[in-house]
Amino acid sequence: MNSPTTIQIIGATLFGLAVLHTFSTKFFEHLAHTQPRHAGIWHLLGEVEVVFGFWALVLVLFMFSINGKLEATAYLESRNFTEPMFVFAIMVIAGTKPILQFADGLVRTVARFMPLQRGMALYFLVLALVPVLGSFITEPAAMTLAALILRDTLFSRETSNTLKYGTIGVLFVNISIGGTLTPFAAPPVLMVAAKWNWDMWFMISTFGWKAAIAVVFNAGVAMLIFREQLGHMAAKPSVKPVAVPFSVVMVHLCFLVLVVVFAHHPVLFMGLFLFFMGFTTAYQRHQNPLILREALLVAFFLAGLVVLGGLQQWWLEPVLMRMDANAVFFGATALTAITDNAALTYLGSLVEGLSLEFKTALVAGAVTGGGLTLIANAPNPAGAAILKEKFADNAIHPLGLLVGALPPTLVAVMAFKFL
Repeated sequence: MNSPTTIQIIGATLFGLAVLHTFSTKFFEHLAHTQPRHAGIWHLLGEVEVVFGFWALVLVLFMFSINGKLEATAYLESRNFTEPMFVFAIMVIAGTKPILQFADGLVRTVARFMPLQRGMALYFLVLALVPVLGSFITEPAAMTLAALILRDTLFSRETSNTLKYGTIGVLFVNISIGGTLTPFAAPPVLMVAAKWNWDMWFMISTFGWKAAIAVVFNAGVAMLIFREQLGHMAAKPSVKPVAVPFSVVMVHLCFLVLVVVFAHHPVLFMGLFLFFMGFTTAYQRHQNPLILREALLVAFFLAGLVVLGGLQQWWLEPVLMRMDANAVFFGATALTAITDNAALTYLGSLVEGLSLEFKTALVAGAVTGGGLTLIANAPNPAGAAILKEKFADNAIHPLGLLVGALPPTLVAVMAFKFL
């Protein structure tokens, strides 16, 4: 292996600082309260979605000062920002009132046929049905829908921290593994499916059925553990919202489907998104405020991860390649917690001659660890941006998420290793 360049060493150092920063956002929020004179900058640094974008800016400044304008610009232009743009577009569309009305109606309709107390049934479906639905509408869209439903039902009243962190732990893990029934919905699968010729049947037979069992098991156990605190999920809102016309719902669903279909082509899906913005403006009476701020912050987070992650190949790839198929499963699960799981599988796709056993172990490990931290899976920041207002200091504590996600992660480990 060649010796790392100065910029690669700086990039790895800044990446490590960014990871530490994500675990320290509550500290900056505390500083904002204790040092009100500089509360603005502390609040900014306390936004977890800002972390990787901030350190990516620091990296670019180093590049400009060491390598000059041409090399710094060339590096940025070599990065692929399709995923941040897609997540931005799909979050905004999935978070609209017509889509939420459709998803909520679907969940409540299915809940009526379940032999469970209504609140328990709704809770189970949000944590099981919606993540599996993510295999078809993409994981970021599923995360957005599930988080918004939870925000407006379960978290609409004060609940215990145990319930909050247990719920998002299961949600993040289930979203990560629930997108493996198809080759296009989960970012770590998307990175390798085309190159390794993985079609839908391969995904279902190799990953999907195992993931579905783990998703249902995780959701069911969480439902039973928290059953005493779920009754208010079925409560009707004090003010009944005005129903959106069916035709408007169908137009929104068409935009959602088309953006998913053209997820690889930013020119097309961003063009569709602009048309969608025009439609929502024309029919504003059928809309709630669009979640543009949350979606932009998440896109900024992912773009920063793309910039910083592009300089980690020199140490990540040798670490992965030293492992056998069994070790790489557990290694990928652990490494995913400190880097985006799509970055791990992308590195694997660059190596020729890998065995099928190694490839499947790498992807299984990457999706298994996708709920452990906010940076482990691309949809996680989307869920955090929507739900963090319901947590103390408007921040999801990384340690709380880790503790909440460990049990469902272990279930996913057993599903992929022993089924």
